[in-house]
Amino acid sequence: MAEDRFDLLQGTLGLVILKALLGGELHGYAIARWVEETTSDVLRVEEGSLYPALRRLEDRGFIAAQWGLSENNRRARFYGLTAAGRRYLKAEAERWLEFSGAVTRVLRAAPSLA
Repeated sequence: MAEDRFDLLQGTLGLVILKALLGGELHGYAIARWVEETTSDVLRVEEGSLYPALRRLEDRGFIAAQWGLSENNRRARFYGLTAAGRRYLKAEAERWLEFSGAVTRVLRAAPSLA
């Protein structure tokens, strides 16, 4: 259900985009679809957030872009991870997993939410 989906917070969007690109180069629409498919439509990436985030990642040297043809034979920018992007993804993923684990422990702690 669309109303059950969550918009990604800006702070996590870069991390999610980098993870999507770990498997290889993708264009913007494919990145957004990957996120939705991977999260069973729980998370969504809106166009108005995606392209500025891609630009920020490119400006920081974490991704590189080049023009190519999409699966529909349309001209599209394809984004790929750089070595710096891989290092950043690894470090940030470790921090995020530690943080989310801590929040999970808090939510499961007594007193119960039920």
